Amino acid sequence: MEALPLPQDPTLSAYASVLNELGHWAVVLDSRWRIVFVTDEERLSARERDIWNSLLGEHWYSSSHFSYKATFAFGGNWLEHVRESFRRFGPFVLFDTPGGREELRHVVDPALHDLIGEIEPVEAPAVWRGRDPVFKHAGLGARSSVMWLRVRGDDGTVAGTVILAKPQPGMSHLATAAGIADLGHLERMALVQQPGRRPAAVLMADLEASTPLARRLSTAQFFAFGRRLVRAGDQCIIDHGGIVGRHAGDGVVAFFLAETAGSESSAARACIETAMALRTALATVVARSTLTDTLVSFRFGLHWAATIYIGRITTAGRTEVTGLGDEANETARIEPCATGGRALASKALIERLDSGDAQALGIDTDHVTYIALADLATATDKARRDAPSIAVCEI
Repeated sequence: MEALPLPQDPTLSAYASVLNELGHWAVVLDSRWRIVFVTDEERLSARERDIWNSLLGEHWYSSSHFSYKATFAFGGNWLEHVRESFRRFGPFVLFDTPGGREELRHVVDPALHDLIGEIEPVEAPAVWRGRDPVFKHAGLGARSSVMWLRVRGDDGTVAGTVILAKPQPGMSHLATAAGIADLGHLERMALVQQPGRRPAAVLMADLEASTPLARRLSTAQFFAFGRRLVRAGDQCIIDHGGIVGRHAGDGVVAFFLAETAGSESSAARACIETAMALRTALATVVARSTLTDTLVSFRFGLHWAATIYIGRITTAGRTEVTGLGDEANETARIEPCATGGRALASKALIERLDSGDAQALGIDTDHVTYIALADLATATDKARRDAPSIAVCEI
């Protein structure tokens, strides 16, 4: 997404540039309360990000601006919210309008005209708090906190106003939720915000012998082991350009999109490399947890999903990415068959590898021998029932 042009005023331009670079939600208004800049993050969070281009130069209380804002306002009477805002800030706007009330009537929405006669011009303070609006974001109502900051140029005259917003939770909560988040992974998760069919390599893994381990260890020890394992597993997926799927028990799910990996071959390679990395990570976690005498291993199912439906589910309690469809179900049938710490990859996945990626993995795709899932000695009843003909090999 291309950033909007910076304001012509040097002071506003400096504010806009830094706010945009640091990833803030912000809108910059000039001294006449016209929109002159909107940060990339503000636009990304809005439902119609490109409409801001047409709103540049429009008054904050103009009809066009509030027609747009009304499309993603969440809850309550939007018109009354607008009128309440104008009652509070209209005196500041009137103070900054050279033509007074008559000019203000020409630039604001007609629904505010009756209020113009009721307000008196008042100079805006250096900073003040705005109304905390609720907007539709990720399909939910997201409440934000808003601060208005008066900006003055080097000569002391008013250059404009900056509107800074943030999600309503305090920074301690935000830091806990996203402080250690990987920015690349957040970008990939944003890509699947809108669910759709995306060709991808799918990895599913589950920890073997976890039940006896849980019985042998104290609850605190087992929790510490599980937390280390989840963190290490997620990091392996992120390091290889994947998207972390849902967490369930000791399971690991990951998606490697062809569109983010660069090609189907790259996605398949990343999936296989992640399985290898997860094995190493598990050994490290076991050693760190002083469980060196414990035989625990991952079993892996790897598959290519040409038509999988991938999307992000966000609720008040969590956010996760999931994939649905026949190929997701097939992967879930492959994984339990890979007992003994094996990794079983489908023919559909292996044959996505081009010669360069196959060579890097040490796989001779021309001479791989496959076996139908139903013919495996370790095949589960569900595998024989639901995916008996899926061809797999051990990697």
